Amino acid sequence: MQEILYKYLPERAVNPSFELIKTNRVHLKIVDDRVTRHGDYRRMPDGMHQITVNASLNKYKFLITLVHEIAHLVAFERYGRHIKPHGSEWKMTFQLLMLPFINPEIFPSDLLPLVASHFRNPKASSDTDAVLALALKQYDPENDKNYIFEIPPGSLFRLYNGKIFKMGNKRVKRYECMEVSTGKIYLFNPNAEVELLKVEDH
Repeated sequence: MQEILYKYLPERAVNPSFELIKTNRVHLKIVDDRVTRHGDYRRMPDGMHQITVNASLNKYKFLITLVHEIAHLVAFERYGRHIKPHGSEWKMTFQLLMLPFINPEIFPSDLLPLVASHFRNPKASSDTDAVLALALKQYDPENDKNYIFEIPPGSLFRLYNGKIFKMGNKRVKRYECMEVSTGKIYLFNPNAEVELLKVEDH
């Protein structure tokens, strides 16, 4: 397992991550990409703890996701199963587990202050922290996707599920977009990844 982790994690994060996996008796599964989530944790009927993480995540996102899911396990074990999944107990646990990783040997200098700032009050997903999410995405492999905030008003774009939307105006932090087939309005985070359609695509 330790050897496999070198493929998915920053080099200096491998040993401490492996210790977390071992100490908490985690069965880690690295899985094909799921669009709706980066990872998840579940307790199996036999009492084993299974954590899955998407194989497609860049090394920094993989690390944050792995520790995020281990924090669920530790918080449930420590505080009981009645706690909120992303409540104060989980946040505190996530902060403590993540602290040893927030250093310049693991995160590059452009990410480090953003990661440190995020973990003062970690969100249920790093994707909801638009500044950190955009910085992390700079380390993703090249793709043909655009961020919502880059889409010109009035343009059409396609979501991962094939639905087509028309770009609207910004409302406070999010963007109002209309689903073309139904006329319904949806709000999108600025860092949502979508495929910009050329006129002839539609």
